[in-house]
Amino acid sequence: MERDLFNESGAAHVPLAERLRPQRVEDVVGQRHLLGESKPLWIALHSGRPHSMILWGPPGVGKTTLARLMAHVFNSEFIAISAVLSGVKEIRDAVERARITREQYGKATILFVDEVHRFNKAQQDAFLPHVESGLFTFIGATTENPSFEVIGALLSRAQVYVLESLGTEDLDALIERGFEAEKVDATSEARKRIAEFADGDGRRALNLVEQVAQAARLEGRHGADVDYVDTIAQRAGRRFDKGGENFYDQISALHKAVRGSDPDASLYWLVRMLDGGADPRYMARRMIRMASEDIGLADPRALEVALNAAEVYERLGSPEGELALAECVLYLAVAAKSNAAYLAYGAVRDFIAKDGTRPVPMHIRNAPTKLMKNLGYGDNYRYAHDENEGYAAGENYLPEGMDKPNWYRPTDRGLEAKIREKLEHLRALDAQARKKGK
Repeated sequence: MERDLFNESGAAHVPLAERLRPQRVEDVVGQRHLLGESKPLWIALHSGRPHSMILWGPPGVGKTTLARLMAHVFNSEFIAISAVLSGVKEIRDAVERARITREQYGKATILFVDEVHRFNKAQQDAFLPHVESGLFTFIGATTENPSFEVIGALLSRAQVYVLESLGTEDLDALIERGFEAEKVDATSEARKRIAEFADGDGRRALNLVEQVAQAARLEGRHGADVDYVDTIAQRAGRRFDKGGENFYDQISALHKAVRGSDPDASLYWLVRMLDGGADPRYMARRMIRMASEDIGLADPRALEVALNAAEVYERLGSPEGELALAECVLYLAVAAKSNAAYLAYGAVRDFIAKDGTRPVPMHIRNAPTKLMKNLGYGDNYRYAHDENEGYAAGENYLPEGMDKPNWYRPTDRGLEAKIREKLEHLRALDAQARKKGK
C-alpha cells in the first residue's frame, strides 16, 4: 500500500500533471490566441500590473496554471480556494490573509477561485468590496458561461478570457514531454492515440501518460506502442457535461444542423452527444420538438417519425434503439422545412396575452338546451358540409370586431405549398362572397 502512496525516496507521490505544471509562460502549451506576442494575456503579463479576470474554458486547458504564473510574474502572494469545497469561512480567511500580507509584508495578493460558478450570489458578492479596494487581484476559473453563472457586478470588475481545448499539436507536445519525464519511449502512433482519448484535455492526457508509463515499468517494458496504449487506457467518453455549457452548445449545434438540412452534421452531433453520455430519451424529445418547430406542416410525417423513434428506443433501449434515433435525425434533416406553425402559435400567444376576453359569436356557440336555442345560440350557423366545395365562403369564426389576423402563413415548401394554394383559393371564395353580400 505504501508503495502506491509514496515513491522510492519516501516522498508522497506527486501526479505527473502537477510535476509538469509550467513554471514559465514560455512553457505553457496552447492558448496562443491569448499568450502569443501582443495577445491579451501576453500584454497583461508584460504590463507590470495585474488585473482581475475570469478564465472560462473546459477542464484541463491551463486555467490554474495561468493563475499561478500570474502570481509568479507579479511576485504576488497566491491564495487558491475552490468553490466546490469552500464557503463563507474560507472567503473570510482568504480576505484576512490578503490583508495581513499587504499590511505586514507590503506584498500584493492574487486570489484564485476555482469553479467560481459554484458560489451563490451572496458568496460572489463577498468578493466585490475587496476587488474594488484593490486588496487582492481576483482570478476566477469556470467551465460554465460566466454570463449566466457569475454576477454582473463581478463581471464588470473582471476581464473575461476564453480558453480553448488543446489542439492536436499542443497535446502531442505535452504528451511527449510527459513520456520524457517518465523515461518511457512512446511511438508517434501511441501519442496520437492518447491525444484522441484526452479529447483536448491536457490533464487527462498526462494522467493517461502516467498510467501507461507505470504499467510499462511494472512489466519491464522500455516503450509503448499504440496497441499497448489500447490495452492500458480504457476509452474515455468525449468531454460532455450533461448540465453545463458544453451540453447546450452541442444540442444547439444539433438543432441548427437539422434546421440547416445537413444530414451528415446532424448525425455527427447526435452520435457525439450519445457517445458523451447524453440520455437518448432526451435526444428523442428534442427531435420531437424539432419536427414541430422547424418542419411542421411542410412534412407532417416528420412528427410521426420522431414519435416512432422515441417509442422504438423505449422498446429496445441502447444500443439497438439508438439506430432509430439516427434514422429519425436523418429524416428531419432532409425533410422540407417550415416554421410557419411555430411562428403562428407564438403570435397567437402574444396576442391573447395582451388582448381582452372576447365573447364567442352567437352563431358558432353550442346550443344543447332549449333555453340556449331561445337565446339565439347557434342561430344562422352555416354547416360547411352542406355548402359548395364543403366551405362556407364568407363565414366568420373569430370574435365580433376582430380583424382577420393571418397568423398562419404557410411556406411554398413541401406539403405547405399545397396548403398555401388551398388557403389562397378559399380566401378568393371569401372575397367573392363578400362582394355578393352573402
